[in-house]
Amino acid sequence: MLALRISILRELKKGSVMANWPGDAAVLPLAEPIIKQFEGLELSPYLDSAGIPTIGWGTIQYPNGQRVTMDDPAITEDYAEQCLEFEISQKTAAISDCLTHMPTIHQAAAMLSLAYNIGTSAFSTSTVLKEFNAGNIQAAADAFLLWDKAHVNGQPVVVAGLLNRRKAEEAVFLTPDAQSVAAA
Repeated sequence: MLALRISILRELKKGSVMANWPGDAAVLPLAEPIIKQFEGLELSPYLDSAGIPTIGWGTIQYPNGQRVTMDDPAITEDYAEQCLEFEISQKTAAISDCLTHMPTIHQAAAMLSLAYNIGTSAFSTSTVLKEFNAGNIQAAADAFLLWDKAHVNGQPVVVAGLLNRRKAEEAVFLTPDAQSVAAA
């Protein structure tokens, strides 16, 4: 259902299909569980591992553009889902614009989870993207593990939750799509 709503929103917004994206209906069922597992659902504002005010499924900015603050009221689960949908639609469009060739469904799902967590600006300059675009799939997969740190008191610190997330994303990234296996 989430994939359908995001696809409809994107069609209305852009009027076209993204050139280097395998399609939300295929990608989101793989990406959303990773995002939800590692972001967790918090209906009241909290500080994430880097000290950033966050709410819902890792939302740091509401669909209206306002940043989350620790003084914000609690939200409903329905609104948390709306925020998730909005952020995913923004990130899939940004990721697609950065890709020079079509990823597999699994690669797209892993990159979406990474971009959801680190932001599209960081993703656009990441080694994951650089190596993927160069066709170096194993190097791109390995580069997920570079994103296992958060800045705490100005210093990069390995965060166990981020390391676990990056390992899960790397594993998904390297998983062949069913149709790729059948075609081989």
